[in-house]
Amino acid sequence: MAYKAPINDITYCLDNIIGFDQVLGSGPFEEVDRDLSLQILEEAAKFADNIMAPTNIIGDRAGVKIDANNNVITPDFVKDIHQKYVEGGWQGLKFPSEIGGMGLPSVLGLAVSEMMHSSNMAFALKPMLSTGTILAISKHGTQEQIEEFIPNLIDGTWSGTMNLTEPHAGSDVGALTTRAISQGDGTYKIYGQKIFITWGDHDLTDNIIHLVLARLPDAPSGPRGISLFIVPKFLKDADGNYTIRNDAGAISIEHKLGIHLSPTCVMAYGDGIFGEQTGAIGYLLGEENKGLACMFTMMNEARLDVGLQGVGIAEAATQHAHNYALDRKQGRAIGETEAGSSAIIKHADIRRMLLIMKAKTQLSRAICYQTAFATDMSRADVENKNYWHALEGFLTPIAKAYSTDIGVDVASLGVQIHGGMGFIEETGAAQYLRDARIAPIYEGTNGIQANDLIGRKLSGDNGKMLYSICDEINKFIQDNNIENLKPLLSILSDANSKMRETATKIIEWQNDENINNALSNATNFLKICGHIIGFYYLAKGYSQAVVKGSNIENNFAILNFCAHNYLKEAIYICNEIEYLAGGVFDYDF
Repeated sequence: MAYKAPINDITYCLDNIIGFDQVLGSGPFEEVDRDLSLQILEEAAKFADNIMAPTNIIGDRAGVKIDANNNVITPDFVKDIHQKYVEGGWQGLKFPSEIGGMGLPSVLGLAVSEMMHSSNMAFALKPMLSTGTILAISKHGTQEQIEEFIPNLIDGTWSGTMNLTEPHAGSDVGALTTRAISQGDGTYKIYGQKIFITWGDHDLTDNIIHLVLARLPDAPSGPRGISLFIVPKFLKDADGNYTIRNDAGAISIEHKLGIHLSPTCVMAYGDGIFGEQTGAIGYLLGEENKGLACMFTMMNEARLDVGLQGVGIAEAATQHAHNYALDRKQGRAIGETEAGSSAIIKHADIRRMLLIMKAKTQLSRAICYQTAFATDMSRADVENKNYWHALEGFLTPIAKAYSTDIGVDVASLGVQIHGGMGFIEETGAAQYLRDARIAPIYEGTNGIQANDLIGRKLSGDNGKMLYSICDEINKFIQDNNIENLKPLLSILSDANSKMRETATKIIEWQNDENINNALSNATNFLKICGHIIGFYYLAKGYSQAVVKGSNIENNFAILNFCAHNYLKEAIYICNEIEYLAGGVFDYDF
C-alpha cells in the first residue's frame, strides 16, 4: 500500500492542537476560511498521493546526472512532476498577494509541505529552497529586484538556491573566501566555489537564482564581513530576456547516502567555465557586510522546513511499517486462537515499535505546526506581535533538531519492523532511513541548534520565553477538568518544574566558568524541551477534542504512552544533567 496523506491527523493538529481557527478571517488572512483551507489540503493530498509518491522509489534509483557540458539532467518523470507542481500554483501558497502569492497562512503551507516531503523528500527540496529565496529577496531586496525576480520564482518557472558552504568552511560560515568585486555599475563579479548546494543546477526551470555569500575587498574578517548577492544562472540580453549564460554553474554532483533525486552540486563562480565572460555577475542583496543577516531570513525558514522533513519521513516510514506489519505473518502471537502464523502486528514488540513511531511523529508534528502558527499569529495578532516572534524564535531550533532526530529514529524502527527485508532495498524501508539521515546535518547541525537554543534563545532573554511557556503549561494543568488526564498531567507538572529548574541552571552555567557544562548538555536540554513542550501541545489538543466530542481514544493512548516514556525520560535527564556530560572534557582524546 502506497503513502496516503494523513489528512485526519493533520486536521486534528490544526484544529485542536494549535487552534488554527484563530488566524482564519483575521489580519492578512481575512479572506481565508476553513472550507478553503480544507479544499487546499485535499488537493495537496491528491498531488502528494497520486503524482509525487509513485515516483519516490524510482527517483531514488534513477538519481540525476551531469553531462560533459556541466548540465545537470533530471529524469523525464521529474519534469512531469514539476510541471504539475507549477500548474497547481503550489509554490506561491503562503506568500502575500502583493507579491503574487495566494496569501495563505504559513501553517497551512507547512501542512502542504509535510505531504510533499513524505511523498518525495528529494523533489520537495527544490521548492523549499525557492521559498527561502523568495523570502530573502522580498524582505531585503530593492523594489526593482523584487519586481525582477519574485514573480517567476513564485509561479515556479524559476527556482532558487542558497550558497553558503565552501570546502574549507562548513558551519563556520565566517571563514568563507568567495570574493565579490564591484564593477562600478551596480553589478559585482563573484569568484569562488561552493559545495553541498541543493538543487544547484537542473533542467526543470528557465532560470535558477542563486543567493551567494561572498566577501568584498577590505571587508571585516569573520561573519561581519560577509555580503549576499543575487547571481542568476542566465542574465538579461538586449531585449530584456534572460538568455545570456552567466559564469556560474555546477562542476560536479555529489554521490550521497540518500535523497538521490536531489542534485547536490559543487558550484563554480567566475572560473570562466560557463558563458562568454570570466567572473559571475551578481547583484548586492541588502547592505554590504550584512549578508549573513539577510541569509538568516532564508535559513530560519529552511530550518523549520527541514524539521518538517523529519515529520514527513517519520509519517511515511510509519505508514510503510504499519502496512507491512498487517501483511507479514511470522510465528503465532500469544493468545491467538486461529491456526497458523499471525500477522506480526499482533506481536507485542512490533506494536511497541509502531506506537513509538506514531507517538514521536505526533510530537514532532505538533511542535513544527506550533512554530509556523506563531509566525501567522505575529501577523494576525498585532498587539502581541513581540510575544509570537519570540515564541517562533524559541521553538525553531527545537522544531529543527527534535523533529529530524525523530525522523531518523522512526525510519530506523521502520527498518527493524521489516526485519531482514528492511535491509533489502526493494522493500523501500531503507530509503526512508537513508533520506532521513541528512536532515539532522544540513541547515545547521542539530548540535548547532542546541547551542542556539541555550545561548541566544534561552540565555539571550534570561529565560523569559521558556518561563512563559512553563507558566502556560501550569495554567493548563490547573484549569484541567478532564478526569482521565489528571494522572498524566501530574507527571507533566513534575516535568515542567524540572524543565524550569534545569533552564535556570543552564543560564547560570553560561554566566560563569561552567560554560562547557552548559554546552555539553545543550542537546540534552533540547530533548527535554521537545519531550515536555511537545507533550503539552498533544495534551492541549486532546482536551480540545474532548470538548468537541471527537473520537479521541487513540489520542489518549498516545498521550499515556508519551507521559510514561518521554516525560519520565525528561525528568531523569533533568535530575542527572550535571553528570550526563561530565566526562566530555575529562577524557584525553
